[in-house]
Parts: sequence; structure tokens; C-alpha cells
Amino acid sequence: MTPFTYARATDPANALHLTGANAKYLGGGTNLIDLMREGVENPGTLVDVTALPADIEERGDGGVLIGAAAKNTAVAAHPAIRARYPVLARAILLGASAQIRNMATVGGNILQRTRCMYFYDVEGSRCNKRAPGSGCDAIDGFNRIHAILGASSACVATHPSDMCVALAALDAVVHLRGSSSERTMPLADLHRLPGDLPDVETMLEPGELIVAVELPALPFSAQSTYRKVRDRASYAFALVSVAAALEVEGGTVKDVRIALGGVAHKPWRAAKAEDALRGQPATRAAFRAAAEAELADARGLRDNGFKIELAKRTIAATLGELAGATA
Repeated sequence: MTPFTYARATDPANALHLTGANAKYLGGGTNLIDLMREGVENPGTLVDVTALPADIEERGDGGVLIGAAAKNTAVAAHPAIRARYPVLARAILLGASAQIRNMATVGGNILQRTRCMYFYDVEGSRCNKRAPGSGCDAIDGFNRIHAILGASSACVATHPSDMCVALAALDAVVHLRGSSSERTMPLADLHRLPGDLPDVETMLEPGELIVAVELPALPFSAQSTYRKVRDRASYAFALVSVAAALEVEGGTVKDVRIALGGVAHKPWRAAKAEDALRGQPATRAAFRAAAEAELADARGLRDNGFKIELAKRTIAATLGELAGATA
């Protein structure tokens, strides 16, 4: 491991003051420390931000504001999250073991990096995300876990977070703070598709800090769930996952939110499926048609073509579960 210096921030302004070239913010360390051990990340400075706000604040309008340093366990267990946004609680609980949830922070979860094996293989594999311009061995290699949507000739990696899939479905907004300004951004817009620059993973400015995540009031978000399909039940990463919230009135879909995980370089908001469903009967046939619309542009690689049908079936099954619960 490359030597580094360590500093502990006392508040967001202090964190921004301490950061600089080749510095990384340290939350729970459940991803960053692994990357440092493997030689993927080699920061010169670690700025510990675990002392930053971790409050979970219920807003008067029915929304919730979550401090970026809040632990995943605290979010999943919070009564307002469990009652108003069960999809988020379920995604967190399915995402990692209790030990990791007790350490991992909301901000760190959002910024975790891909689990592509070629990305981690510093000595033996080419990876444009790790070493821009070197190539992507995943494209012609073992690519069972890789992307079927939004990929490029430079990168086919997927984003690993379960929590972020739920946040994307819930229209979550990320609160950001930079050295001279503050701003907000929809979580669905925070992560980038790979294009020609897969090493640039988010829309964050250099040194910019996530300080909170806002869940807007969504009247039907209480009718939501998260379904994760994986190779084993013991906290494997998703092959395909679906976060969904559904509002049915008189047997017709009044409104819906859907996001997919395990299929793209970012949490994938299924806008085509949502558009196809609004105003349609809440039937398995309609759910399947919406899934077909969303996956129309999906492209499989040698080993992961099965994900396309798997995603369609998982979307339809998840919506069918919610429709049954609302009947």
C-alpha cells in the first residue's frame, strides 16, 4: 500500500479545506480501503468525513433528509424510511451483511466503484476505468456480470450499489457542497454512462462533497419494494435488481417508479417502462410489455445475454407483487 496522510474533518467546510490533489474522502471505508489494498486507488491523503452530519430528518412536507455520514443500518431501521420508503430499507438490507451496513455510510455507498474483476486485477488485466486508454478485457473475457444497457466500446462495467437503485426510483436528490458553492442534483443524474471516459464516473466537481440525500414526499412510495436476483443469497452483487413503487386506482396504473440495478454503469431509471405503464391496466401483460419497452435497446455480451430476459421477468414479477398488494 502506498503511504498516505490522514486527516479527520470536523464539518463540511473543514473537509473541503483539507482536501486537495490526490485526496479521497473516507466514510466507512468498506470500498475505498479494499481498493487501496489492491492498488487500484492510491490517494496521497485520506480525509475522514465520518464526523459530518448523520442525522435523518423528517421534513414537514413528508420527505426525509439523510445526512451523508448516516450509517446504512440506521437508514434501514429508521421508522420513517420503513413506513414511507420500504423499497430503500429493503435494498439496504439486501445489499450487504450487518457488519458492512454498520460501517458503510450513505455518501460512501453512492460513490462506491464497480466490482468488475478486471478493474480489480491491477497486474493482469486491461481496464479503461482504472488505466484510461489501456483497453477493456471484460468485453471479450468472462462478462457474465456486466452491463446490458448503456455500455460502450470502452467499458461494460456495472454499478454495484443496491441502495442507489432504490434512491433513483424514489427521485432522490443529492445535496453537494464545493469550495465556493452548494448545489443539488437528482441522484439519477449523478452517475455517468461510460462513453469514452469510463474513469469519470460521476458529475461531481473535483473535491466536491456529498453532504446529504433528500427523499422527496412521494404519496405512493409506501407501496414499493426491491427485488434482487443474484447467484447466492449471502450478499452477492445483483445480476439484476428492480426497485419499484406503484400506484393503482380502479385497476389502472395511475403512477409508477422503476429503477434497475446490475444492468448498467449507473443505477438505471426505467423511464420507458414507466411511460408505457401509466394509464394502462395493472395486469401481468401490461407489466411485461413495459419491460419489453425498457429492454428494447439492451445488448448482451457472450456470457450475459440471459440478463435481458431475466430483467424483463424481474420487472414484471416485481410490479405484479405490488399490484397484488394494492388490490
